[in-house]
This record gives sequence, C-alpha cells and structure tokens, in this order.
Amino acid sequence: MSYIKVGQDTNGQDIRLHYIDQGQGTPVVLIHGWPATYEMWEHQLAELPKHGMRVVAYTRRGFGNSSKPWNGYDYDTFADDLKAVLDELDLQNVTLVGFSMGGGEVARYMSRHGGARVSKVVFVAAVTPFLLKTDDNPDGVDKDTFDDMVDNIRKDRFDFLASFGKKFYGVGLVSHPVSQATLDWTQSMCQLASPRATEACVRAFSETDFRRDLAAIQVPTLVIHGDNDQTVPIKSSGNLMGNYLKHATYITYEGAPHGLFITEKDKLNQDLAAFVTSAVSTAESSARR
Repeated sequence: MSYIKVGQDTNGQDIRLHYIDQGQGTPVVLIHGWPATYEMWEHQLAELPKHGMRVVAYTRRGFGNSSKPWNGYDYDTFADDLKAVLDELDLQNVTLVGFSMGGGEVARYMSRHGGARVSKVVFVAAVTPFLLKTDDNPDGVDKDTFDDMVDNIRKDRFDFLASFGKKFYGVGLVSHPVSQATLDWTQSMCQLASPRATEACVRAFSETDFRRDLAAIQVPTLVIHGDNDQTVPIKSSGNLMGNYLKHATYITYEGAPHGLFITEKDKLNQDLAAFVTSAVSTAESSARR
C-alpha cells in the first residue's frame, strides 16, 4: 500500500493517507464521497488512464486504510491534506474531481490555497454551495435530516449504512440500478471508516458554507448532478452552482441517483475524459452552459 504523510495528530503520531497513482499524462485527482474510500472510483480508475491521464485517488483521513485521528474533520484541514497530496507528488496542471463531500475539498482548496497547481475542477453530485437550510439558504436541507443521520449512526452504524446504500444508488421496490453485490461492496467499504469520522463529517459537509469559496474559482469548471439524487438533492446543490460559478458547464444526468459513478459510469467517464483533455477556455465553457 502507498501512503502520503499529511501531518501529525495531537499525540505526535503521523497521519497518513492511503492513495493510488496510475497512468501517465494529464494529472487528475479524484476525491471520494462520504463515508467511502478512494476505491469507490473503481470504474474511473480503470478507464481514465486509458485516455492519457495520470490518475491519483486518495482516501480522506478517518476512512478506509488512512489514519484515523480523533480530530481534524473540518474542511480547512481536508483542504490542507489535499495540498499535501499535490505537493508530495509534485503534480501540476491538475484537474480536481470532487464527488459529494469531496466537492467541498475542491471548493475550500481553491480559496484557501489559491488554486495552486490546479487548471480545472469538477463537482460531481457535490454538497456545494451550501447544503444546510438557513434563512439565507431557503433551498437547503433541514437540519433535522442530518440530526437523524447522526442519531442513527450512533444507534447502529452498520444498519444505517445498509439503508443509506440503497438510497445512495436509488434502489427501491421496483428499481434495482445496482446489484446486491455492489450494495454489499459499498457497505464493506464504508464500514472501514471510524465512527468518529463518520459522524463528524456529517456535520462538516452539511454545515460548511462554500459560497464564498466558489467565488475564488476562475478555472474551467464542470458541474455534474443527477436529477433523482435523494442523498444530495439537486435543488439544494447542483441547481444553485450557477449562482456562484457563472462560467461553469452544468450537465444534468436524467434519472440518476447520487451514486452515479456506478449507475452512470460510462457517461461519467466519457464526460470526465472529454473535459480533462479539452482545451476549453472559461469563455467557451460559459457559452456551453
């Protein structure tokens, strides 16, 4: 296994992130969603290197085989961890791809670190611009929803993950877009997270306001969201991104659930490859929106 040291915890123990680095060419960094690991990008890791890309994916602190410190589950720290990955691997002209809560890392990194080393960004089913319903964010999600998530995690994390996985992929009584084996794989991946990180990140991705962070993004930007996303509702996220990223290209996947990296894997791979390898200017990107 390969690891990158990103700091130390309060006890002086190294914090290391598990990562994979494969392919050659234009660098792409994939940032996973909650509460998964970089392995969620299986289909993208298998396909994108075929298109002249060096694809790096890492697992966030607290999850998978990465270190699991007690503290540090806030977006300033996550953005600093991302910077450590880019610096250690000395990546330049990177395309950052953030899925779900990973979109928050992209937004915070671009503002906190001035977009260093980054040439393009992609938000896939992301929690940006601000997921929580407040007086000045009326289209957000009620806080009770996230309170219930935390309560159920504390009550029975494994049962919560089983139910969450079905909603994640849009599985219902008559809808079965993924197999039981995929549901089992997803749950086993998510169970590797520490209970502390699982709970703390619910508060981080639901309560962090990224609206000012998005204003710092001037590079070509792609936003992808499924219009049947029941985990990060499109009306609370994807549909609002254009208010802050006028130059972004916005693609809606009709009928797609949150876990579109599996259910729409071929379309997502095609759109990512086209965006990464294109020479689209900011002006052209805006015109195509």
